[in-house]
Amino acid sequence: MTFGFAPSSAASTSSSADLSAAPANPRVLEPAEWAAAGIPLLRNPREVVSGLHTRHHPKPATAVVAVLDADERLAASASFTPRPAPADGWMFRNVLLAQLRRVIPHDLRRRTPVRTAVLLYCREGDARWTEEDGAWMWGLRDACTLHGLRCGAYITLTRDGWQVLGEGRGGRRPNADSAPEPFGLSEVPPPPPRTGGAASEVLRRAAAR
Repeated sequence: MTFGFAPSSAASTSSSADLSAAPANPRVLEPAEWAAAGIPLLRNPREVVSGLHTRHHPKPATAVVAVLDADERLAASASFTPRPAPADGWMFRNVLLAQLRRVIPHDLRRRTPVRTAVLLYCREGDARWTEEDGAWMWGLRDACTLHGLRCGAYITLTRDGWQVLGEGRGGRRPNADSAPEPFGLSEVPPPPPRTGGAASEVLRRAAAR
């Protein structure tokens, strides 16, 4: 799946000076803006990435949104494949918000967020920032605000490996082609992954507590 911007007929007839003066897409965050936003650092990013990769085994064009508690334990996660569309943070925000609402209640009543949402996006290409990444960053930040969560890391997963954008931390495994790593014997078996369906399983687990 590829994302981009199709120029309008008016834009195609504009001069280079007009195009250079045109404002950038306001729903895209540049890496410097993301780094300056005070996004909390993951204590063990590889553990988070490996856990999400094992649960969801994402392939290119798959996104995984996860909510971590204060101790960086996974509280909920969902994987989904967005529809092909231009890279627009507002659209990505709506998709992310819909997934969050399906898998976990909001925290809007809290004065300070205690849970953090992170996003792992598996895509083609290398680890360098793209406008599509910037749109996902904008969407994640806005979805977190609307769901009462802290905005956490944005992670890309490619065939070269994984990278936490804006931090410069990454590794070669897992990657878009690697098999899921087995859970440690001491770990509690993971909950079944969410794939964007109804929230009945979440409600059932909450009622059983």
